[in-house]
Amino acid sequence: MATERRLWTREELILAFNLYLKLPFGKLDQGTKDVKELAVLLNRTSGSVAMRLNNFAAVDPFHQQRGIGGLPGGRKQVEPIFQEFINNREFLLFESERILANYEHITIEDKFKDDLRDISNLQGENRLREVKTRVNQHVFRQIVMANYNNTCAVSGIDISDFLIASHIIPWNTNEQERLNPENGICLSSLYDKAFDKGFITVNEKFEILLSSHLKKEIKKNYYEKFFGPFEGKSIIHPKKYLPKKAFLEFHYDVVFKK
Repeated sequence: MATERRLWTREELILAFNLYLKLPFGKLDQGTKDVKELAVLLNRTSGSVAMRLNNFAAVDPFHQQRGIGGLPGGRKQVEPIFQEFINNREFLLFESERILANYEHITIEDKFKDDLRDISNLQGENRLREVKTRVNQHVFRQIVMANYNNTCAVSGIDISDFLIASHIIPWNTNEQERLNPENGICLSSLYDKAFDKGFITVNEKFEILLSSHLKKEIKKNYYEKFFGPFEGKSIIHPKKYLPKKAFLEFHYDVVFKK
């Protein structure tokens, strides 16, 4: 039987934070399936896990800006974990998945074998580096997808296999922000490619802009169907993390084909 008197360990707090990042704000309650599953892994009650998730909400800068308090009672326990994530996202995301795999009695390479199919020729440090990168990319996708409720922010398509966690500042451009949820927008493959290549962008008002290069095709049928109707329209707003305006400015200035 689960006991609620024992203190939460650092590993348990990291696992709770891992789940916090992957869940929309409205799903932090004890009835959520993922909350129940983590409670079983930790041998705790669903209510206890839900409370920790809401503790993280209380120290989340995004919710603080919105005036949403969460549950501030466990602040001293969870705040160091949140700060560690802000200061070193690459380490803490991978560490959280390594711990989770250990609790699930599986190696992290077996857990992410679909993402690691093509690295059998790598060994040593090169292999470890690639495993960390692939795992973190996978988790970043989970976070961004959940943030947009598994829906393309432009078209509203909600078939997961069509969706991509698009980086606003490209992955290779800014190492510090590559795993920041505010640097991701959920887009279907067509709009991801158009965004990545600078044919479309999103301004500070979260409105979709079309490049002059794309507008040259205004008479084409595909332009009328897939691009024209969205010009000037707002993206579908995420559940938790809005795109950071400084990142959108970068995309407009550097990536967008004006």
